[in-house]
Amino acid sequence: MYARVWQLRIKPGKLQEFRAALRSLTAPARQQPGFRGSLALGTGSEDAREVTLIAVWDSLEDIRASERNLFLMQAISHILGCSDGFPQISEQEVVAGDLFAGEHPAG
Repeated sequence: MYARVWQLRIKPGKLQEFRAALRSLTAPARQQPGFRGSLALGTGSEDAREVTLIAVWDSLEDIRASERNLFLMQAISHILGCSDGFPQISEQEVVAGDLFAGEHPAG
């Protein structure tokens, strides 16, 4: 598995708009081949929020396909209005984890 990792700063007062932008991307993301899920992590206050956004994919080829079919551009356009500058985006190999492994047994 691979992840596209975004590092960005949310503009003051734009956290709710950022959350809405992420929600608007959920359905299109789930339609992308190889997309497994995402997680947004934040630090700081409402006025100085640093966010790491992690989108997990089955393969690097699936990440590349999302660039060719313009999903990445759609995602960037949704996020830019809330972001203080352009997000830093990198791709990383997932070396361990079970966050997106499916359902866990009850108990």
